[in-house]
Amino acid sequence: MVRIFRALGVRDPESWARSQADEGSTQLARALFLKQAWADVVPEDDHAWMQTGIAAAERDPDEPFAGAGRALKRMLASGVDARDITDLVRAMQGELLASICYLLGDAGSARAGLPEGCPDVKWELYEQDDDYNPAAPISCLHEDVLGFDPTGREMRPRPRDEK
Repeated sequence: MVRIFRALGVRDPESWARSQADEGSTQLARALFLKQAWADVVPEDDHAWMQTGIAAAERDPDEPFAGAGRALKRMLASGVDARDITDLVRAMQGELLASICYLLGDAGSARAGLPEGCPDVKWELYEQDDDYNPAAPISCLHEDVLGFDPTGREMRPRPRDEK
């Protein structure tokens, strides 16, 4: 189990494995969820996504998300550094990921802004058993979001010498 947690990039994999084994916690499901969620965040040193977005917007200018491609084209044309765009997008994606993880573990926080009389709906993320039945809740995901940032800096800015 330690080897798996280490491969997933977990800091202190021994502790996570011990928690999984001794307490029956859902540490593996938690690590897998966060690792996969981070895989959808723009990588820090990959700017190809910008050209992909621009090309998609040029191909289908009225499609959902085409505005992002048009904005990217304008920003790059006006001289905005691609690293700055990536840093901004990564930060926004990281914040959204943390918010979604918090929402998954605290359905009560979703009540804000709902119309009066709206029924109380609850949800939670669960690990499933082999028959796809809820087996154990995966709670407090938001506590570990930053620890899975592939840069290892927990979404802190790049060192100044990288600019």
